[in-house]
Amino acid sequence: MDETEFWKIVDAAREDAEGDAEEQADLLVERLTRLDPDSVLDYARHFEARYNRAYLWDLWGAAAVLFDGAGEEVFDAFRCWLIGQGREVYEGAVHDPDALAELLDDFDAEIDGDGEEIGFAADEAYEALTGAETPDLGIPMPGGEPLGTPIDLADDEALAARFPRLWERFGAG
Repeated sequence: MDETEFWKIVDAAREDAEGDAEEQADLLVERLTRLDPDSVLDYARHFEARYNRAYLWDLWGAAAVLFDGAGEEVFDAFRCWLIGQGREVYEGAVHDPDALAELLDDFDAEIDGDGEEIGFAADEAYEALTGAETPDLGIPMPGGEPLGTPIDLADDEALAARFPRLWERFGAG
């Protein structure tokens, strides 16, 4: 599976789920179980690589603006959700997290941003197909701190300064 095929699966499930992350996760599992186990592992590798690539201070800061604070678990679920939003939103956010102000049509912290189940879709599909847990994908986990310039996630002034467009649209102030 190449990158284009990966994003086609993500996009089709998102569109059919009409933005509902839990429904999207269910649809991903359903579609992935139609593939062979090696293709599911390829999908999982693509997902994991993008998940790790999004381990950035600026994305964590953007999540803190969107959620009025974001601990590690919230940020992990947010990165899964961000991948689930498709290539355009994901790439735009990775390159410029403040661009989420324009990339997101709407965002409600009560119902959006939690894509934890999306992150487990390949594991569920692989187990359904093989009866076994997903093997090691051979993708190193990011170590320690996120990449980029650290930011105090509890400092509204720092968040507003670093993400002015996002703060104006979604910030607490």
